[in-house]
Amino acid sequence: NAATSVTAPATAVAAGVQIPINFTSASGSFSGVFNLTRFVVRNGELAAVGTLTGTVTNAAGETVGAVVRTLTLSLLNITGTCDILHLELGPIDLNLLGLVVHVDKIVIDIDAQSGPGNLLGNLLCAIANLLNANGPLATLASLLNQILSLL
Repeated sequence: NAATSVTAPATAVAAGVQIPINFTSASGSFSGVFNLTRFVVRNGELAAVGTLTGTVTNAAGETVGAVVRTLTLSLLNITGTCDILHLELGPIDLNLLGLVVHVDKIVIDIDAQSGPGNLLGNLLCAIANLLNANGPLATLASLLNQILSLL
């Protein structure tokens, strides 16, 4: 049964934010640090870029290896809703040769749901966001990079 824990809060350093990572299982453990340096948008998802360094030990506590890897980690699978159509029709009264038809107010809302597996929703949201300069994920990555530079 694996257990993952962060032993201390992330601390800012000149090259990024240090995030301690500790993983323990029945066969051994990993103890290291992820140095978060920036945020990017990859394949439509927000991702964190940084370097993972640490030590791998076996169940007896003996060091069996070291890890130094540059990683791009997907942070979240962002989904959303895009407004496609909002149509409101007032009440309609028709008199068709003595047949009176009354229709109350009609409201039609069509939203596209974006996310994994939502092909049409992703397409319609992409079209709806064409006028946005960089799109919402690029804006979010830019804001997170600005915050990271302030730390």
